[in-house]
Amino acid sequence: MSQQTNPRGTFLKVADTLRTRIEADLNMAELPSLAEVMSDYKVSRGVALRAFAVLKQEGVAEPMPGGRWRIVRAGARADRRPLEQRFADIITTDGLEVGQRFPSASALAERFGVSRPTVTKALEKLETAGVLAGGGQGKVRTVRAVPTREERS
Repeated sequence: MSQQTNPRGTFLKVADTLRTRIEADLNMAELPSLAEVMSDYKVSRGVALRAFAVLKQEGVAEPMPGGRWRIVRAGARADRRPLEQRFADIITTDGLEVGQRFPSASALAERFGVSRPTVTKALEKLETAGVLAGGGQGKVRTVRAVPTREERS
């Protein structure tokens, strides 16, 4: 986008271009970062945010924890539960028992596509609830209690 063009409606043009990219690439799961959109289209942060808001309003994309945006595809099912609930499910789905090592923050960040600080906040909630023990920098978290079905829902 040229700086010479009329700024009115620039965010709509950016949103149209992003929508076209989404439709063309069926494997695309996330929108480019805000910085990438600003750089690629030579627009301000506000214009990029307004373009993302248009895509959200149309139901094409939604914000995720960590500042990224996920693409919403028709018929695709996304787990929108809080992150700590999804982490608690790891204990049962991976068959972890009391005293076993829980996955690291880095592994969880990669697995769920969120930032490490976001993962750390969710893990702290599980520690407070008594589901996990340990934690902190360089320490291994272990399973303290296996959540029952009522605790997970």
